[in-house]
Parts: sequence; C-alpha cells; structure tokens
Amino acid sequence: MWLESLRIRGLRCLDDVTVPLSPGMTVFAGPNGAGKTSLLEAAFLLSHARSFRSGAKDALLKRGETTLAVFAELRHADGRGRRVGLGRQGGRWEARMDGEAVTLSELVGECAVVCFEPGSHALIAGGAEERRRYLDWGVFHVEHDFMLAWRRYQRALKQRNSLLRSNLAIPDAQFLPWEAELAGSAVIIDRQRELYLEALRPHLDESIQALLPELGSVELRYRRGWSEDVELLDLLATQRGRDLARGHTSLGPHRADWSIVFEHAPLREHLSRGQEKLTALACVLAQASLYAQRRGEWPVVCLDDLASELDKAHQAALVGQLQAVGAQVLVTGTEVPEALQGGPAHVFHVEQGCLSPLL
Repeated sequence: MWLESLRIRGLRCLDDVTVPLSPGMTVFAGPNGAGKTSLLEAAFLLSHARSFRSGAKDALLKRGETTLAVFAELRHADGRGRRVGLGRQGGRWEARMDGEAVTLSELVGECAVVCFEPGSHALIAGGAEERRRYLDWGVFHVEHDFMLAWRRYQRALKQRNSLLRSNLAIPDAQFLPWEAELAGSAVIIDRQRELYLEALRPHLDESIQALLPELGSVELRYRRGWSEDVELLDLLATQRGRDLARGHTSLGPHRADWSIVFEHAPLREHLSRGQEKLTALACVLAQASLYAQRRGEWPVVCLDDLASELDKAHQAALVGQLQAVGAQVLVTGTEVPEALQGGPAHVFHVEQGCLSPLL
C-alpha cells in the first residue's frame, strides 16, 4: 500500500499541512525542529493510534489547540482506494473511513505503517511493553481473531484488577468468572503470538544477515507471562492473595516478553548502541516483510533522521532493499541522505511547519 496524500491539522508545529505523496522514496529535509518528524508521526498515528515518540499525549497538540486531525488517501496494491482519518478532541480518539465512523482497530487494520527512528533501539534495550506492542501489532495484521481475544482479555484484566484494588472483602466467587475469561483468552493470545514469532524468524534471519552478519545465527526466545507447565487458571487462584497485596494481576499475557539472542552476543549487554539500532531496524524490516508476504503488499516504511542513525554503507543497503521491493518510503533528515542523492526520490523542504517541493 501507499499514501497518495496526507493532511495534518494541529499536530505539534503543523497547523494545516497537505502533502501530496507518490509511491517510492520521499524525503523531508530541513533544520531541526522544523516539523519533519511530525510528518512521519502523522502517518504512524493512522496505523497505530499512538505516536512512536515517548511523552505525554498532550504534547501531540499544537500549542494553543484543543484538537488534532490526520487524514490520508491511501491505495492498496489491488487498486482499492480508501480515505481514512483520525481525530482527537480532549482525550478521545475518533476514526473515520470513507466518511463513516469506524473503530480504531478497523482503521489500524486498513493502514499499515512501520517506523525506524532514534528511539527504536528501545525495542531491544527497553522494557517489555515496547516489545509486546511490536509483537501484537504484527499478530493483529495476520490473525483476524486476535483482536477479539485481546479485547476479552483486557476487559477481564480490568475487572479483576478492580476487584483486587477495592479494599473490600471480596468473595472468591466474584473472581472466578473473570479469571476463567482471562485464562481462556490468554490461551488464544499466547498461541497466536508464538505462531507469529515462528513465522517472523526466517524474515528476521534474512534481515540480520544483511545488517549484522558478524553476530552469527539468531534465536528468538518467547516468555508467555506465566509458568510453562501450569494452567493460568490454576495460577490465578493460587496467586490471588499475593495479587491482592500488590493490587494488580501479576501473571498473564500482559506480562509476556520476547528477546533476540545472537550466537556471538548471547546477552543483550554484549551489543553496542549501534548494534542495538541495527537489530531494531532488522526487526522493523522483518515485520514489514512478513506483512508483505501475508497481505500481498508492503506497508509504508518511515525512516526518521536516517543519516544520523545509520552509517553510509547501511543507508545504501537499506535504500537499495526498499527500492527493490517497491515499498513507499518516507525519510527525514537535515539534508537529503547521500544514498538518495541523484536517485528517484521526491524531496520536500520543511521550515517552521511549512513544506515546499524541491524535486
């Protein structure tokens, strides 16, 4: 798929900006603070209903504004066109597709965007939450019943946690239906996550060999969030007293994690900061490649501040790979990256939230 246009209102320093886009490479160049990253952030919002930047949600809003909106016209590989939009007023997100209100999951299911940016190394070096988000976004796009199980699980988790925090003497019988719901949906979530990682493995092998061949073979390790040899329903019952003291549910898929282990760097601490970045990039590319295999089209690929994140050799290799598969790629930088100079790329200059085409 690719975006044919992107309109942004009230996002950070972008007041009312419309960007015509084409398949292939597009570069947004300009000084720091000009709004380049916010352009990629807008595309990412349509695909994830959240930003890839850390920080408070209120930071998304342009100063003095109370609402923001992102609209796009997109085209799928089979020729289907869609008009999609995401708006926020107060703390509530609203999604639209072809003029009709839809759920956030319907919007995310229609618009696929992956991003490599300066904070992407947190996928390797950060906490488990970021890795679960990566994993679940991928599972959502290839397993149609995943969202139903995930919603059931989240609802039951919220209800059980509410009981745990009530400060009242709650009879065990009130916990039982929610624990049964947690355990039943957890089995589905866990199995689909495992299947996804199995499918991701060959794509990750290929990406790692292209970016970090010196680290040898790679292994994916998955921890589901509770003991492998005990049913979650039994554990929830036995752990209830401890969970009451903590005020939250301590076991389940919401505690899952996964990791990458290299033959020549068995511990995460063995990786340099640069190797963490390249590993994160390999994960982004592997996920995009698996999406393309399953859905018949590449997602939009965003590369924020490419020249400062990768050396010239890796830039050239990455650009060559993405051009070869025909992905739409949105790139930012203070200047046009060397790998894209003289090549078939559309270039926009960005200055104080305003865009002007250069090429």
